[in-house]
Amino acid sequence: MSDTEADRIELLREIGISPVWRLRDSEAQTVAEHVDEKTDAVVHRVTGTLDPAAAELPRPPSQPASQPAPVADVRPPSGDVATMDWPALKSCVADCRACPLHKDRNRTVFGVGDEAADWLFVGEGPGAEEDRAGEPFVGQAGKLLDNMLDAIRLRRGDNVYIANIVKCRPPGNRNPQAEEAVACAPYLARQIALIKPRLIVALGKVAAVNLLGRDASISSLRGTVHDYQGTPLIVTYHPAYLLRTLPDKAKAWEDLCFAVETMASLCAERPGAD
Repeated sequence: MSDTEADRIELLREIGISPVWRLRDSEAQTVAEHVDEKTDAVVHRVTGTLDPAAAELPRPPSQPASQPAPVADVRPPSGDVATMDWPALKSCVADCRACPLHKDRNRTVFGVGDEAADWLFVGEGPGAEEDRAGEPFVGQAGKLLDNMLDAIRLRRGDNVYIANIVKCRPPGNRNPQAEEAVACAPYLARQIALIKPRLIVALGKVAAVNLLGRDASISSLRGTVHDYQGTPLIVTYHPAYLLRTLPDKAKAWEDLCFAVETMASLCAERPGAD
């Protein structure tokens, strides 16, 4: 066993994932050959499962004629999000007031990583530390995510992109409400369309439900390759959940191994697609 492999096994033990499973050499080699590949491949151009047209916000209730209606402190994105390039999209998100979450934010959390990545990891929303830093997964859950990536020979920013369902922190770190997720849906849909990932990994139920457009438990969604507008998608636990529920780290490791196997199959099927 090489020193690098020994270090990986020790890392898995440190984050509570045991016993240690090792990928078959053929699978590891296939993924390694493609880990640095920057590709525009995708089965179909992604436009987003969550229909951007559904992002129209409900109008405030009508007011008596003698009282002018108050001006709501929300406004839809300016311009057609579905046609924006990266700079325009980032600017639009930074100025977004499409739902009430903007009122209490410090910074929007756009996403981070390789903008032509094969791997896209999607969480639910920023927490307090992410709100301050303007980057997803920078707290304890982020450290665990980085360790999970390292365990399958990936790292943040290198053929990996990380985003969330919503770009602003929900109060008290609660789950995003449906209308908040709908307001942010055009942004995430456009990010996916621009990245063209080979594989999406939904981290937690909120991400899975919003990306797949149906309610289901994590246990029923794990271990299956789902479809997001032509892009394969698999589901695993959110790192924050794993910090609270240590026994499920072993299940998360199974999901990561499944993700690696899925990616290896996708690379073998379309090794040089553009």
